Amino acid sequence: MDEKVLEEIRFQQEVVDKDTDSPLYLIRQKELEISGRVLAARSQAEKIVADARKKAQAILRDAEAEAERQVKKHTEEVIAAAEREAAEIRARIPEDAAALRASLEPNIGEAVEFVVRAVTSV
Repeated sequence: MDEKVLEEIRFQQEVVDKDTDSPLYLIRQKELEISGRVLAARSQAEKIVADARKKAQAILRDAEAEAERQVKKHTEEVIAAAEREAAEIRARIPEDAAALRASLEPNIGEAVEFVVRAVTSV
């Protein structure tokens, strides 16, 4: 039990036998009333803080879940874009190879002569 509650019980037991019109009794009664209000306010504040913590945890949990979904979605989009680009590059390989071959063909004779000279000069 709370110490204030025990104190109030003791006070009530002591006061039952005493004069309830005395100024000390009235002061003590007001103190207990104010103490009760403070306890109620503290209890309410603790409940508000506990509720706020629960809400904050829920918000954080939801934010983390949303972040994971967004990361997964973005990753899938990037992978899909990379796969499309790779497919386009693969599709252009035959054309690029033919263009390269066509540009190098006129120089094949010179290349052969260069290689022969290099080998025979050793």
